[in-house]
Order: sequence, then C-alpha cells, then structure tokens
Amino acid sequence: MTHTPSYTTLPHWPNAYPATGASATLKCLNEDFIVTELPLQLPSGEGEHIWLDIEKNGANTAYVAQQLADAAGVQEKDVGYAGLKDRHAITRQWFSIYFPSGKTGETPDLTQLKHPEFNVLSQSRHVKKLRPGDLQGNRFRIVLRDVAGGPDAMQALEANLKAVAARGVPNYFGAQRFGFDGGNIEQGRAMLAREIRVRNPKKKGIYLSAVRSFVFNEVLALRIQQGLWGQALHGDLMDEAGRPTGPLWGRGRLSTTEQALALESNVAARHATLCDGMEHAGLDQERRSLVALPDGMSWEWPQADQLVLTFSLPAGNYATSVLAELLHTSEPERHTEPEPAAVDDGAAS
Repeated sequence: MTHTPSYTTLPHWPNAYPATGASATLKCLNEDFIVTELPLQLPSGEGEHIWLDIEKNGANTAYVAQQLADAAGVQEKDVGYAGLKDRHAITRQWFSIYFPSGKTGETPDLTQLKHPEFNVLSQSRHVKKLRPGDLQGNRFRIVLRDVAGGPDAMQALEANLKAVAARGVPNYFGAQRFGFDGGNIEQGRAMLAREIRVRNPKKKGIYLSAVRSFVFNEVLALRIQQGLWGQALHGDLMDEAGRPTGPLWGRGRLSTTEQALALESNVAARHATLCDGMEHAGLDQERRSLVALPDGMSWEWPQADQLVLTFSLPAGNYATSVLAELLHTSEPERHTEPEPAAVDDGAAS
C-alpha cells in the first residue's frame, strides 16, 4: 500500500549542526533587523524609469510600492522592485517607476515625499524596470536580545558561530515561502492534482513556488538525515563555487547521476503528485546550491545577553537559515494584519 504524504503541516527539517540550547528574542525593535539590498547595478542617470533608493521602517515592500504609485500618479504595475523586505525591520532597497520623460507633467521629485514609514534617499533615471531577483544579495545586521542558556549553551553557540562562518548552513527556503502554517503547499498540491482551479496568475505562481521549494528542502533534509551534510556525492552537479546543488523541479531529466540521482529520485517518488504536477505546469528543471555561505560574517557581544550578527547572503538565501543553526529565536507578539503572500527574495526573516 502506497503511503500518501500529508502537506497540511510544515515538516521540521533537520539542522546541520548540533543544537546549542541557547535562545534569544528577535526583532524586539525594528532597528534590531537591518537589511541593505546589494543591487546588481546602479541607475545610469538616463532612461524611461525613475529609480529610487528608499529606507523603510515598519512598512512592507508592497505597501511602499502602492504609496509610490499614488505619489507619482501611475498604476501599481508601473512600480518595480527586486525583492520583498521584512516589515518589522529597517530595510534599504531600490524601487523603479515607469515614467517616460514625455509623460504629461514634469517628473515628480519624490525625494520630497514625506511619509512616517519610509524616506526616499535619492532619485535617478535608468533604462529598465526593476524586476524580482534583480539583486546580488542582502547585507544583514541582526541584534539578538535576551540571549539565554548556561555556560555549555554559550560554548556551543560560539562553536556553531565559527562553524557557520567557515562552512555555511543548509540553504533551506524559509518558512515565509510556504505561507501561514505551510498552507501554500497543500493549496499547490490541490491545484496540481486539479482538485481546485486557481485562475489568479499571481496565486498560481505563489503555489508553484511553494511546492518547488518544498521538494528542494526535502532533498536537502534527506542529505542531512543521512549524515551527508557538507559532502559531495558521486554524481552531484556543482555550482560555480564548487558546492553541490539540489533540484528545483520541472520538465526534463535530473542532471545528476549515480548516488546523487538515486537520492533525488527517492524524494521525487515520495512526492510524485507534486513532481509530476510541476512537470506538466510548464516549469523547467533548474538547480540551487545546497549550501548558503554567509559572506563577511562577524559577531560581537555588546552585553552579556545581547549578540549582534553581521553578514551578507546572495539573493534567494534566508537569514533564518543562519539563525536556526545558532539558537532558538522567538519574536514579540504583534497584533497586526498578516503580510501579503508573495514570492520573496530571501531577505525577510
């Protein structure tokens, strides 16, 4: 009898390093989570698009985009950005607005826009719109407060900090990719199994992304469970930095062979409904690094119970993957509206 997996709850995917037993509070204040986008390019000074360098505090990216559209008198679809950034944070990122020079009226000076939750730091023109993924990565400065744990936990935390800086962490997709309580995976399964029809293209994209990310995480988790973290398997496909990759599912054969192919095929067989559905949904096979290596990682202890981390990650990598290997974090309870569902760039927590 074939076992049908349940997609109604998000699995607890394993860590690469031993648990430290330490805990801390994340995002007590917005300034405890500072994210600076690392752009692929800077505006040239000419073109049909206005590019804005913006610092936001306590607002989500989609809200800022809507405010910019209103201020410029354009439709929201004319506003572009490279990635979603967390609401409960101070984040700096670029936005673009399609505003040809011949458009009725003068080019608005949006640096004069006053808003309690964001500031326009500079404005220039460029030849193209910003689209999701148009960034090198993100720089993080994270303050962890109320760090707790006995001497053994602190010693283990210090050991994990050094290990993570040297060898990186599992490049899991973060929980926000899967929606509230992982609900996007089950919706995606139902959509691929044709139990529900999803007409909204944006929602369809969100569900496909969640299912694809889930299968990738399952491959990575199985490697860790089998004691293969940090090892290259026979038949692995490597990235440009020489690190092993995992599958982003779609049409075409897996490009791995031997041991790596057997492991990935095992996961595909276990989640056949998802994998078959993605092949028929028009997605092509792609690869993603199994390792996220924080660049320039440093840490300091301003107080005995306060840890400050600084590091950069490439686009699509998650800061939560780094934190999860160090200590257990919790956030203050907030009575706010839920964040809009969207495909993110990994900058958010």
